[in-house]
Amino acid sequence: MSLLAPPSSSLSFSSSPSLSSDSYRDHHHHHRIHYPIISPRFLSRCAMRSASSVAPPKKKKLWKQGEYPGDVAGTSSFDRNKKRTPSKNIKKKIDRKDNLNSSVSTVTEALSDSINNKQWLRALQVFEMLKEQPFYQPKQGTYMKLISLLGKSGQPQHAQNLFNSMIQEGLDPTPELYTALLAAYSRSNLIDSAFKILDEMTKLPSCQPDIYTYSILIKACVDASRFDLVESLYDKMTEMSLTPNTVTQNTVLAGYGKAGKFDQMEKVLNGMLNSPTSKPDVWTMNTILGLFANTGQIETMEKWYEKFKNFGIEPETRTFNVLINGYARKKMYDKMSTVLSYMRKMSFPWTTSTYNNVIEAFSDVGDVKNMEFTFDQMRAEGVRGDTKTFCCLIRGYANGGIFHKVVNMVELAGKLEIAENTSFYNAVIYACAKADDLMEMERVFRRMKSKECKGDVMTFDIMVEAYRKVGMNDKVFDLEQEREMMLNPKQLTI
Repeated sequence: MSLLAPPSSSLSFSSSPSLSSDSYRDHHHHHRIHYPIISPRFLSRCAMRSASSVAPPKKKKLWKQGEYPGDVAGTSSFDRNKKRTPSKNIKKKIDRKDNLNSSVSTVTEALSDSINNKQWLRALQVFEMLKEQPFYQPKQGTYMKLISLLGKSGQPQHAQNLFNSMIQEGLDPTPELYTALLAAYSRSNLIDSAFKILDEMTKLPSCQPDIYTYSILIKACVDASRFDLVESLYDKMTEMSLTPNTVTQNTVLAGYGKAGKFDQMEKVLNGMLNSPTSKPDVWTMNTILGLFANTGQIETMEKWYEKFKNFGIEPETRTFNVLINGYARKKMYDKMSTVLSYMRKMSFPWTTSTYNNVIEAFSDVGDVKNMEFTFDQMRAEGVRGDTKTFCCLIRGYANGGIFHKVVNMVELAGKLEIAENTSFYNAVIYACAKADDLMEMERVFRRMKSKECKGDVMTFDIMVEAYRKVGMNDKVFDLEQEREMMLNPKQLTI
């Protein structure tokens, strides 16, 4: 079919029926119209009138309400006459709302990510951005998360500033927020400042300290060996009718044990056995066993293990990890293997701590072969390593004199996003000192400080010994001054 052919609906002259002339005359005769005779003058007037003017418009009909066909039920003439919002304005409003929602989602998610990843500096920066947004509303929950993060990150002054900012924004403090601030000072060993927070809480009827508040402060006092303050805190708890719970007593037990005050430790333990509210539990068992394991008192550790079992306390995976750690420290590999085999037999899982204890045992003596075998088995079983795992590996390679593998472990730790805390940097600094690479040791120390990671006594001991070994007395003096400032920080004022 040709594209140029006329459509079927078009008229085709070739298809019309043909008529003869006679037929046409008959047809025309029967169907013609007889028009009336009209005078020429009338026709002339009509023609002139038509040419000179246009017919007037019809008179507009006034519709009653509801009669007009265009009316929609329920709409009035006011609604029809009201100016409609242009569609482009509606689009602008929708876009503006979408942008606002996107901004809310972006900033709040960035803050949440920073807190979850323990990036305190970035969290503060994002929070300042959040406060500048038009949708910002101060919330106690947000301040609670930030103050807790700052406390755990060793930033008590930032935590105090944030607490003050919260008060200025009109939010009422809660016991939980005060406790978080107290914990921030306690974790940084600023005990006097923490006690000031406690006194402030006791003066506010709505912010009275609870057992958790006292437990945090007691732990800080125990860690600082301020046992005189522990007794005063017990007295304050008695005045407030607060009874120490098992967690608090376990903390005090651990403190007395680390300080070598075994008589006081045993006194607390006997008190727990006779107490209806603070009975010893598996954590008590692990704490006591851990104290003797760390001090190499293996026979005493084994004796207390049997005592606790007689008390009806059943061991758990962590209990066996403590035993393994004790045996590993004394290089009692046969007993260590016995515990490991028992764990397999009784279906106790080998955890990261289990592997860490074994890796550490080989790391301390530079047994690289068995250390690597244990690490390979750990990864094969899908057990994820942590910071301590890599600290042990780095130290193990350093003790074995295989320094290029130290670099490999540091790079692997970075790929696996292992947290770089003080212990991690200490291990790397130890490896540098072991290799007599003092320039690299200095570089690692500078990086440590740039990452807001504070050194501890071990950090300075390793570096001082390395510099003293080569006679760099000026470096030794500077580090000793810095260490003195670290060990005796000025108490922050509230």
